[in-house]
Formats: sequence, C-alpha cells, structure tokens
Amino acid sequence: MSKVHVTTTVNGEEKEFLAEPRQSLLEVLRDELHLTGTKEGCNDGNCGACSVVFDGTLVCACCVLGVEANGKRVETVEGMATREGLHPLQQAFLEETGMQCGICTPGFLMASNELLKSNPNPSEQEIRFWLANNLCRCTGYDKIVKSVQKAAAVMGGA
Repeated sequence: MSKVHVTTTVNGEEKEFLAEPRQSLLEVLRDELHLTGTKEGCNDGNCGACSVVFDGTLVCACCVLGVEANGKRVETVEGMATREGLHPLQQAFLEETGMQCGICTPGFLMASNELLKSNPNPSEQEIRFWLANNLCRCTGYDKIVKSVQKAAAVMGGA
C-alpha cells in the first residue's frame, strides 16, 4: 500500500509526513511525528485517552485517519504548555492530583480545555457531563473535577 503525503498544522507548526491510508491520526502523531503525549487507551473511540482538537472539534485521534489531517489543524496536549510555563489546567491537575497513572490525563486535559473555552465557569454537573466520554480507571473523577474547577477559577471563569 503506497503512502500518502500529508501537510498539516500541529500545535501551530506546519508538519509534513507520509501516512498509510489506514493509519489513524493517533498512530501518525505518535509514530511519525513523535508526539507521544496523546495516549492509546481503547483504540476504538470509547475512552477519550487520545482526545485532540481536529480543525476546531474535539475528537478521538484513534477514530480519525491520518490522511484526513491534510490541510487541517491539529492541537495536542504538547501544545498546551508555553515557554512561560504550564497551562492553568495542567497546573491545576498537578496541584489537585487530578491524575494517577497518566494514561487518561492528556485526553482529560484536551477535553477540559475545550470545555473552558466554550464555558469559562462550568458547574460541577456540566464538567461531569462534558467529560463523560473520557474514562479513568484510577481517580474516581472527583479530583479531576476539582482540577477543572480550580483551573476555571484561575483562568477567570469563577
């Protein structure tokens, strides 16, 4: 099977790679672009560990083909922090221990960031509803919710 040339923007930088037509965006991010922050959990779109923002929409990278990224924008967890420091969500997850093993954390960070962009002051119920597609087997979710609430307050939403 011949590979396809893809040009895309990842975390604000133009990237080029060759992808097999059947390769998922998750595989391309990890194997071709060496952006290993996005994690593989279930590989069928049910856990949210591989959540990225694809042309403005939160998606599971395991359910998008890498060739579909041609001409599109992709944002991953690696794009959250800046030279100045961690994103407020990342800092809040650290301070509130919103992660344990870390497999689900990048997906929760990406999903939470999209929530706070659209709703800067979400209620606990809204946070839980928004994050319902992201699964965690370690934390029990309370610390994740507290992390998002703290980040919302720091970012000026509360």
